[in-house]
Amino acid sequence: MSEIDRRDFIKMGAAAGALASVSMANAAADMAAQDGDQAALVALTLTEASRKMQSHQITSVALTQAYLDRIKIYQPKLNAFITVMHDDALAQAKALDAEAKAGKFRGPLHGLVIVLKDNIDTAGTRTTAASQVFDDRIPDEDAFVTARLKAAGAVIIGKANMHEFAMGHTSSATYFGPVRNPWAPDHTPAGSSGGCGVAVIADLCNAAVGTDTGGSVRMPAAYCSMVGLKPTYGLVSIRGIVPLTYSLDHCGPMTKNVEDAALLLNTLAGYDKYDVASVEHAKENYTQSMKQPVAKLRVGIPRAPYFDKLEPQTEAAVEAAITVISGLVASTKDCHLPGTGGFNRISLNGETQAYHEELYRHNRGGYSIAIGRGIGGGFTSLDNVTDEPCSEKLIDYIRSNWALIKLRKTIDDAFTDFDLVVLPTMRLLAPTIAESISREEDPKPREPEIDNNCTPFDIFGIPAISVPCGFSSTGLPIGLMIAGPRFQEGRVLALAHAYEQATQWHTKKPALSPEMVIPPITKKAASPAATPPPA
Repeated sequence: MSEIDRRDFIKMGAAAGALASVSMANAAADMAAQDGDQAALVALTLTEASRKMQSHQITSVALTQAYLDRIKIYQPKLNAFITVMHDDALAQAKALDAEAKAGKFRGPLHGLVIVLKDNIDTAGTRTTAASQVFDDRIPDEDAFVTARLKAAGAVIIGKANMHEFAMGHTSSATYFGPVRNPWAPDHTPAGSSGGCGVAVIADLCNAAVGTDTGGSVRMPAAYCSMVGLKPTYGLVSIRGIVPLTYSLDHCGPMTKNVEDAALLLNTLAGYDKYDVASVEHAKENYTQSMKQPVAKLRVGIPRAPYFDKLEPQTEAAVEAAITVISGLVASTKDCHLPGTGGFNRISLNGETQAYHEELYRHNRGGYSIAIGRGIGGGFTSLDNVTDEPCSEKLIDYIRSNWALIKLRKTIDDAFTDFDLVVLPTMRLLAPTIAESISREEDPKPREPEIDNNCTPFDIFGIPAISVPCGFSSTGLPIGLMIAGPRFQEGRVLALAHAYEQATQWHTKKPALSPEMVIPPITKKAASPAATPPPA
C-alpha cells in the first residue's frame, strides 16, 4: 500500500471533522426539535388533544409516553403524584390506539390522559387518600367516575397527591409529603385537590378530576392558575370516593381552560342509582351549552361578606375582572346571597366520624398530627371511640340537615334579580408550605381562616367555577369565581368562557425547567400547648 501524503491526510482529517461537526449539529437540532415536539404535545389542552387524536395526528401511546417522561422529571420537584400508573397507562394507550386504528373511537376523550385525585377509587390500583392509614388499600371496584372515564377511552395515568383524607385546604398535610406550587415551589397549591391542580398547570396530564367539599377543586384552581368546576350537588356521582362530609362532597373537572371543563363534565355527569346523593337530570352537552350568548346576562356582585378583608392585589385583580365582565353582559350590580345561618357545618362532622370510627380505633397512629386531632376530637372519648354520641349532637346533626335541605330547595330564589354571581375565589394569596404546616400542627386554638370564599357554594349545592384572573407582584396566581342556580352549569361555563376569551390569563404557564432548584421547607416551631389551670 502506498504511503498517504501528509497534506492529503490533513485534508481527510479536516473533512472528517467537518462531517462530524455537521453530524453533531444535526443530532443537536434533532434533539431540540424532539424536545420542542414533546413540549408542544404535553401542552395540548384536552380539546386540542381530542381533535388531533380523532384526526390521527397523534397517538395515545405517544401522548402518554410524553407525559410519563415529563412526570419523571418534575415529580421529584413538585410531588404532584402518589402513584404513577406507568405500565397500566401505556397498556391502556396501546389498546386504545388499536381501536383508533380500526376507526373505533369511544368518544372525545379516547386516548387522552387523565389524573385522578387519590381519594377516587381505582380497581387494582391503590387509593390512599394521602394517609398512612390507607397506604396499602387497593379497591376492588372503580369509582363511578373512574368507570365512566375508562368507558369513554380516557387513559388514567396516575393518582394525585392531596391533603390527607381531604380534610384541609393546603395539600401540606399528607403522608406522602407536601405538594409544591409550580409558580412558587415554597408555596402551597391549596387543597385538598392540590396534586390535581399542579398536574394540570405543570403539563403532566391533559386534565384531572378532583373533589370539592369546602372548595377543594376551586381553591387549587385559583392558586395554580387553571380552571376548576364544582358542579351542582348530585350531578356527578360520588360513589367510590373516600368521603369527607357526604352531604357536601362534590366531584368535578380540573382543566387548562373552560372548554376542557365542559368537555370533561360531559363524561363525568350522569345518574347513579346506587349513590343516594345522585340526582336524575336531563343529559346535556356542556360544550354546546357553553356557547350560549352572555350579552343579556345580569351579573350580581355579592360584596358582603365575600369581599371583606381582601388582600389588596387580589382586590385589584378581581375588580379589573369585573370591569371586563361588565363589558360582556347586560348589567352588573351589587347583590346579596343568603347566609348559611341555621346550618352548622360542624354538626355534619358526624358524617366524617361515622366513616372514620373503626379506622381511627384501630389506626390512630396512622393519622397525621393535624388530621388525627380533628378526627379524634369529634368522638366522645379518645380512649373509646365507640361510645354513643350524646343526644344533643344527634339533634344538632338532624337540625343542620334540615337547614341544608331547605337552603338547597330555596337557593335558586336568590337569583331573581340577577342570573349569575362573580366574586374572588380566595381572599388571600397562597401561603408558604412552612406557614401552612406550622399552622396545621400548632396545638393552640386558632382563629378561623378567612382566605376561602368557596365553602358556602358547597352548602348551597350550586355550580361554581374558578378561572384565572391575574397575578400578584410576586407571581402568585389569583382566581375569579362565577356561580349560578342549580343545574345552570351551561350558563356558568358560558360566562367563564367569554371572560377567558376576553383575557390572556389562562395562557400563562409557570417557568419550569429540569434544572430548577426547589427550596427547602423550614418549619417554625409549634406553639406550646396551653397549660391547663390548676384543679
